[in-house]
Amino acid sequence: MPSYKELLAQRENLERQIEEAKSREYAEVLNEIKQKMTDYGITLAELAGGRGGKNLKNAARPRAGVAPKYRDPDSGSTWSGRGKPPKWIAGQERDNFLIQK
Repeated sequence: MPSYKELLAQRENLERQIEEAKSREYAEVLNEIKQKMTDYGITLAELAGGRGGKNLKNAARPRAGVAPKYRDPDSGSTWSGRGKPPKWIAGQERDNFLIQK
């Protein structure tokens, strides 16, 4: 059975070998990533943006509003018909609130 000092020496030797292997593989992995970025046209901004990917460009663009489809005759409030209905129309016949074009 190896002594404590022999085991420490082995550990130091293994740690040195680990660092050398990591340095060698690091360069290979980095070159592979750079090549894939070039092949697929991936930018650093896309990598930094996380899940957005190529849709990151669309996320910065303002959304176009949806034209209102319903109007409350009492308050003049409008609703597009998307999402949760407002209290003034909830549970009622929506055709009565349609905006005439």
